[in-house]
Amino acid sequence: MSDLLFFVIETVIKAIAVVLVFSALAGYGTYFERRLLAFMQRRKGPMHVGPFGLLQIVADGIKMFTKENIIPRHAIKPIFFIAPIITASTAFIAMAAVPFFAPFEAFGHTIKPIVADISVGVLFVMGVMAAGLYGPLLGGIASANKYSLLGGARTAIQLISYEVVSGLALLSPILLVGSLSLIHLNDYQAGGLLDWMIFKQPLAFVLFVMAGYAETNRTPFDLLEHEAEIVVGYATEYSGIHWGLFAIGEYANMFTISFLISLIFLGGYNDFYIVPGTLAIFLKVAFFFFMFCLARAAWPHIRPDQLMWLCWKVLMPLAVINILITAFAIM
Repeated sequence: MSDLLFFVIETVIKAIAVVLVFSALAGYGTYFERRLLAFMQRRKGPMHVGPFGLLQIVADGIKMFTKENIIPRHAIKPIFFIAPIITASTAFIAMAAVPFFAPFEAFGHTIKPIVADISVGVLFVMGVMAAGLYGPLLGGIASANKYSLLGGARTAIQLISYEVVSGLALLSPILLVGSLSLIHLNDYQAGGLLDWMIFKQPLAFVLFVMAGYAETNRTPFDLLEHEAEIVVGYATEYSGIHWGLFAIGEYANMFTISFLISLIFLGGYNDFYIVPGTLAIFLKVAFFFFMFCLARAAWPHIRPDQLMWLCWKVLMPLAVINILITAFAIM
């Protein structure tokens, strides 16, 4: 088999595997989150319906895939239909430049667990995730519903604001490494625990984690939906699989952000003492996914004005100061 043919087959298999694996993980993530919420908030469904609450998740899945997709009479139908597809597709496309674990040998070739090994991986992932805001925004605009429209507007405000913070937070680690490649950022921390970026850039770590929570629409930064309200923001008019695509996109972004945090700040897939690198990064990702779910169960919502105040008057100035300190330290 020629190298070109092997590369094409390898890339196609990787792309299909990413979509299938993370779609399944979104389902398991829903189950895990609902179990945790049920345990902390005494919800009966996920705890008692079937063994370990599994039948509750099965019932929810059947309802999502079989429920009628109702499109409002006055909605802009093409845009209404395509909006959730944008959210789900951008979430999976962003994973193309993420190295999930260390390379390995197979069939006489070195297999890199990354769909597209590009030199600007950080820029690509952040850019594609940023494009995902058009899903909720267009969904809210196309719904012919004032509550959905307001939810779409809140989406644009929140995501654009916190993308500024996440981008500025990552500039400091990038200055230290001198590369936009996620593989280079991972290799920079190969020396051991003390080489982890979290010890060199603790403020950037905190800022990026907070911005990641906001960009994935997680409590307490869930202004996009704010499920405590009677309506559900931009998704008010959505049902069935269309609503499910929004949920799949959200959970896929949670895994992407967890991988980014692990790769950039916590040693990535490098070996951690006796723990193999592949197992180490999956444990790190699982920990941050757990923290996403725990925050939703334990923290209250914040008001829109508090959300914007935190972004523009606290987090962004801290990110700029951190960049200046890092630049002076390098000089």
